[in-house]
Amino acid sequence: MAKSWDLTALFNAADPRAGQAERHLWLVRLIEWLRHAPHGVTVAVATGDAPGDKPADEGKTPLPVVRLRHLLNQLERQPEIRDRVQAMLQAFWREVDAASLFADFGFGARVSLGGEVLARLQLRWLPGTPDTTDLAALFHLLFEATDAGWIDAVDPASQQRLAILLAPGIPNWRRTLLDAITILVSAVHASGYTPSLRQRMDRRLLDSDPFRQLTRSADALRSAMMEDRGADALREAALFRAVLGACRAAADSVTTHLEEFGISVDIVYQLDQLHGRTTRIEQLLECVLAPEPQADWHRLLADLLRALGEATGLRALLRRHYSLLARQVTERSAEGGSHYITRSRGEYREMLRRAAGGGIVIAGTTFAKFAIGAIGLTAFWTGFWSGVNYAASFVLVMLLHWTVATKQPAMTAPALAATLPTNAEATPDEIERFVDRVAQLIRSQMAGIVGNLALCAPVVLAVQGMAMLALGTPLVSARDADYVLNSITLLGPTALFAAFTGVLLFASSLVAGWAENWFVFHRLDSAIAWNPRIVARLGAARARRWATWWRNNISGLAANVSLGMMLGLVPALLGFVGLDLEVRHVTLATGQLAAAVGTLGWPTLLTPAFWWCVAGIAVIGVLNVTVSFWLAFKVALRSRGVRLRDRSRIHKAVRQRLWRQPMSFVLPPRHQEH
Repeated sequence: MAKSWDLTALFNAADPRAGQAERHLWLVRLIEWLRHAPHGVTVAVATGDAPGDKPADEGKTPLPVVRLRHLLNQLERQPEIRDRVQAMLQAFWREVDAASLFADFGFGARVSLGGEVLARLQLRWLPGTPDTTDLAALFHLLFEATDAGWIDAVDPASQQRLAILLAPGIPNWRRTLLDAITILVSAVHASGYTPSLRQRMDRRLLDSDPFRQLTRSADALRSAMMEDRGADALREAALFRAVLGACRAAADSVTTHLEEFGISVDIVYQLDQLHGRTTRIEQLLECVLAPEPQADWHRLLADLLRALGEATGLRALLRRHYSLLARQVTERSAEGGSHYITRSRGEYREMLRRAAGGGIVIAGTTFAKFAIGAIGLTAFWTGFWSGVNYAASFVLVMLLHWTVATKQPAMTAPALAATLPTNAEATPDEIERFVDRVAQLIRSQMAGIVGNLALCAPVVLAVQGMAMLALGTPLVSARDADYVLNSITLLGPTALFAAFTGVLLFASSLVAGWAENWFVFHRLDSAIAWNPRIVARLGAARARRWATWWRNNISGLAANVSLGMMLGLVPALLGFVGLDLEVRHVTLATGQLAAAVGTLGWPTLLTPAFWWCVAGIAVIGVLNVTVSFWLAFKVALRSRGVRLRDRSRIHKAVRQRLWRQPMSFVLPPRHQEH
């Protein structure tokens, strides 16, 4: 257990002639004493008061602030101890690189998000040492993130007294801050000229060359401050702020480019670092220019402590830098999802037709699945070839412009989220439009499922019947048929497997959005259309047609291939680690049940096992749809920053629509909706 130190022991241990590591360790213990009372020792005893005494404001003021005041009282009353402590602080400030704290702390030395994640993991897991001159590294040992609370509570009078105590130790503090500003300006200058940012900035905002001007302006400000030219310093500071604002505006224009031409999380990370450094420069400049800088120093320390809380955090880092990518992915899904929503009876009939076509293809997928299982491959290769079967079927459905119903929810959820009002309070018209979209989505999903199942089952039965007539035996064995009746029954883990399949359906929509963003970000459509080697091989006209085709279909191909391979491979891979999860897809399950009936005969329809399977298929359909829709809807809401402030009004509006117009959730109106 670490030794508990009281204030008297700390004073006795203050030795300016001690080694650097010992002096730094003494500071760590001093701040620890401010933060926590030693075990079994009251505040009064620890600070040298009588045991019965209690500070008048201890109940209102945080304990560290009370102890700080008491520390200052003791030092002011005991000049000999104060001189030793000040000598300790003078040695501390003389040897450490203080500029590193103000210039580097809170910012990553890596240029990529992945490198920053690794650095934070190392900072979290590897112990630090007080034997260092890097104040940014030592800061992690001196303070904790929770210290920001009591630092904010330090009153101005205590700030002034603390400044008097520290003043002899840091006589050149303005020079230290100016050094930090120079380091930060050089980093901003370098960031502004990196190709990944510069090539995406608005060219008009770079006409005045703000990043080059920033360095010159910082040098002029530093010269004016070091030469104590007050009027010139204020003028140079105003010019410096204007140039810094121009740099920030140029950096902001990168976000607009990313939203239009694709997101890179590394670029988002670089932007975040650039913005953070410009904000730190502003904070340091306030301290440098302030005639009475105590309040500005106090705010700066509080901000550094907040940065300390973020220095090892991964969740906030990833959420902040992936939020723009998540929004881009969901918005691309919303664009595709709008095609799955029917607004008129003509669109509704078209959805039924496209879903029926998808059901025919899935009927063939069903027989291919049984054939792969009959070969007797190992679990991995069975899963792999099953995934290839699913992926090929889904891609064929896409190329024929048909549809598989269970793919719709993950695409339509972002489109639904896009209709949610983002203002403080939704108007009645906005809520009504949202309810319209809910009704459209529900009936479109029902049309997709009905269309899939209406042809999948009859086609499978017809193929089984033709096989009996032509071959004298069904294509599916009796053992496989019995397995189907025992596997998709509601009495087993069907509901769990169906929900798991819904997660995979949602994941495929993320892959689709990411793939399209990657395709657009790397401008592969332009490369296909204009690359000299591709044009020489395909011809100019065909290359442009290929570019357009890939741009229009990359999302669908990624969604279908990823979904198919996940449905086949993920259960097999999970089986290697002992997780016995299977997929339950409503259309495939329907085809399998129809194949089982075709093998076992029509009397199967009279058995309880068959109807438990029918109930299982109903549950599979509901969970496939609701799980994938719910996950996609939640991601879309978070990525767009939407908060459902009017939940009760929305729920009430949906209930009223169900009561007044229940058929609007089943069939479209005669006129087209918007």
